[in-house]
Amino acid sequence: MGSYDSMLTVSKGPAGKAAVLGIGTANPTCVVEQSTLPEYYFRITNSEHMVQLKDKFRRICESSKIDRRYTYDLEAMVKESPAVGQYGAASLDARQKLADVMIPALGAQAATKAISDWGGPMSEITHLVVCNSSGASMPGADYEIIKMLGLPLSTKRFMLYMQGCFGGGTALRLAKDLAENIPASRVLVVCSEPISISGFNGPCKDHIQNLVVQALFGDGAGAVVVGADPRPDVERLLFEIVWTSQNIIQGSDGVIQGKLRESGLMLSLQPEIPLHIAGSIGGLVKEALGSAGISDVNGAFYVVHTGGRAILDAIEMALGLTKEKLAVSREMLRDYGNMSSASVFFVMEAMRRRSEEKQLVTVGEGLEWGLLIGFGPGITVETIVLRCP
Repeated sequence: MGSYDSMLTVSKGPAGKAAVLGIGTANPTCVVEQSTLPEYYFRITNSEHMVQLKDKFRRICESSKIDRRYTYDLEAMVKESPAVGQYGAASLDARQKLADVMIPALGAQAATKAISDWGGPMSEITHLVVCNSSGASMPGADYEIIKMLGLPLSTKRFMLYMQGCFGGGTALRLAKDLAENIPASRVLVVCSEPISISGFNGPCKDHIQNLVVQALFGDGAGAVVVGADPRPDVERLLFEIVWTSQNIIQGSDGVIQGKLRESGLMLSLQPEIPLHIAGSIGGLVKEALGSAGISDVNGAFYVVHTGGRAILDAIEMALGLTKEKLAVSREMLRDYGNMSSASVFFVMEAMRRRSEEKQLVTVGEGLEWGLLIGFGPGITVETIVLRCP
């Protein structure tokens, strides 16, 4: 494979469509089984006396359709800093100290896998886009990942803070713009979300939404390598990034929020989230698929953020999708929970691997066209048209 400088020399004219050329994912080693979470959660937070709240949490866990999640060692975190397990207690310093280490470390693991999957040398990565919703420091996780991976110190980097669950789509949209406008560029995208470090809080009878947060979110990192004009016999085009949009759903102010406070990242998830998404998703999908000349919603594959069971149900019903269309998203929700911005890359990788195992004609479940849909605070929706040649 030629050097970056030699690639620049032979590049002529504008680049073609950007594409995902490699994918990688990573999780912490600690597994939390949803079936035993109520006992575990109330024990490590010294809240076993809250019997009625514990029963309510058990019902939330049972209805979540999540079997397990991967997290930082929550019990060790609470033992080290007891305030972390007390709802509303000042604990930001302890959380940020962990986040400063865990965000780049987890991201580097996913990035290493993505680069290996791509097959090119580290020296040909020209840009780095990093997204996380937990920590903030200067220099940031982007700087640390460059050092950890041994990327060129001249790598141009972009740090996206506090995007939330739609951030995977945002990072991919930015990577598309970079790859298509800078000849021979290869963009490494890393979304690292150790949400448990910032979002874990003990139970509180006055904040029932917090119980939903504790039952829903898991830790994970997803990474992709993006570039235009893949080199034949050297690079594989997995998902071409054809068209992108970002929209705020009218009237959804305050429905999904995350506020960084002394007590950590305080997440607020209102019960009407599925209704807002269901009311808008039809028009957004029609516009996106229309850009590819597709009118049949079931004629595409779907890489949908694992926002929660009720949201996936609402999208499926609003669009009239057959059950198998969101099967991969439901599987990732079951096995990992909601990993914020990293979730869509887990869905993308699982779909790709499943399609390869079945020897389908494309990595998009045998179909040519598909959509990536991410949604989060705002409510903001990222919609990306993907193509598998």
